Amino acid sequence: MRNPLSERIETIKPSGIRKFFDIVNEMDDAISLGVGEPDFDTPWTIRDEAIYSLEQGRTFYTSNTGLLSLRKEISGYLKRRFDLSYDPEKEMIVTVGGSEAIDIALRAMLDPGDEVLIPEPSYVSYVPCTILANGVPVPIPLKEENEFRLTPEELKEKITDKTKILVLPFPNNPTGAVMEKKDLEKIADIVKEHDLFVLTDEIYAELTYLEKHVSIASLPGMKERTVYINGFSKAYAMTGWRLGYACAPEVILKQMLKIHQFAIMCAPTMSQYAAVEAVKNCDDEVKKMRDEYDKRRRYLLDRFKKMNLKCFEPFGAFYIFPSIAEFGMTSDEFATRFLQEKKVAVVPGNAFGESGEGFIRISYAYSLENLREAIDRLEEFITECRKG
Repeated sequence: MRNPLSERIETIKPSGIRKFFDIVNEMDDAISLGVGEPDFDTPWTIRDEAIYSLEQGRTFYTSNTGLLSLRKEISGYLKRRFDLSYDPEKEMIVTVGGSEAIDIALRAMLDPGDEVLIPEPSYVSYVPCTILANGVPVPIPLKEENEFRLTPEELKEKITDKTKILVLPFPNNPTGAVMEKKDLEKIADIVKEHDLFVLTDEIYAELTYLEKHVSIASLPGMKERTVYINGFSKAYAMTGWRLGYACAPEVILKQMLKIHQFAIMCAPTMSQYAAVEAVKNCDDEVKKMRDEYDKRRRYLLDRFKKMNLKCFEPFGAFYIFPSIAEFGMTSDEFATRFLQEKKVAVVPGNAFGESGEGFIRISYAYSLENLREAIDRLEEFITECRKG
């Protein structure tokens, strides 16, 4: 019988995050610090609005682009928070999470052989989505000594005559790295010089601890060459609601919408009504969660310092990326032994690209109580490793 599978699909590896998540679910007394999911409940006012929408029978399809009322609220939010101006009727689409937005943007923009520059370590979906869109992923290895920021030199080195898109994954998953305005200005100059486009994934834009987040789309000459992606999962603790959005020049958005129409139809209606309430009235709830993440972040940095575990200070998202190179194990070996011997799940750094080798990702989207117990076990583990 002929092979029923696509050769392209067979080359794509499963997510390295889920591997450890699945194992820990089968273990008693295990603690998972592996999944980037807030431990907070979705704020009650958001849940209440969803319940009300069901009670009112709002269970039908919305327009393909999403509720106009939601798009208008998002437009106002982006202007208020990040000085971004997007037409809610022509330059915005509501998607099934930020992940769908990434997928349809790449599919709308890439021809076979087009190269996509992907700074790594970074979120696991960029490379597979590029391959699925017939593009060629080109990793840009980022360095700890640069706080895992993308430098102009690193970008220039990877640009060829086939380069079309630069992915900007900041604030970054898994490193927690951020790009400040002065960093982005240098990158923007290169993008314009080489006539590139940018896919900027800013799902963690509300979770920064150094200074207010700046989007590259807000810089002069960048809106017309940028696809801006965001969503509700992280900032509003709405992971299971599966709601994101993309903003882009109309010429790009029309083609993204075409793919969305045929593959998805529209994002979940109940989630959209709930998101209207989130954007309108939940700034204070977002701040409370951000302040709590910052406490956890500072707790981990303090513990690592006392343990003499090397780790640069992350200023975004809710991840920390300590180095485990001193222990003479690969990231996968370290994570596997730590899980087996101390029943704590973390994610090996190489799950996010080869440049993540020698690191592990720890999510602090978990309570301080769980973090304390997990880090106590980590301290025991590395003490035993150092004794050899």
